[in-house]
Amino acid sequence: QVQLVESGGGLVQPGGSLRLSCAAAGSIFRINTMGWYRQAPGKQRELAAAFISGGSTNYADSVKGRFTVSRDNGKNTVYLQMNSLKPEDTAIYYCNMKIYTGTGWYDYWGQGTQVTVSS
Repeated sequence: QVQLVESGGGLVQPGGSLRLSCAAAGSIFRINTMGWYRQAPGKQRELAAAFISGGSTNYADSVKGRFTVSRDNGKNTVYLQMNSLKPEDTAIYYCNMKIYTGTGWYDYWGQGTQVTVSS
């Protein structure tokens, strides 16, 4: 079994910063893709930022230049540094990893962490 545990969400004023963390634990042989999605009220879940196959990164146009995804492979952890936050960044943020457990490749999701940008 594999679990993803997120931390770092909260309430921040416009223009502020937050850093999200997501650590994977359990039967992990290899991690392929890892990143962050978000879901605002009344909207579909969308990609925010991620490492895709081959190790390159992919960012939503709305966060380019403000968000940075990074990782620590030794800790099976992915981070999202969010700067210059805007009210429209308010959403539940979910981390996602594609993990090989020894029996196959599986998609795993974190529990979600609320990010609220408001004055």
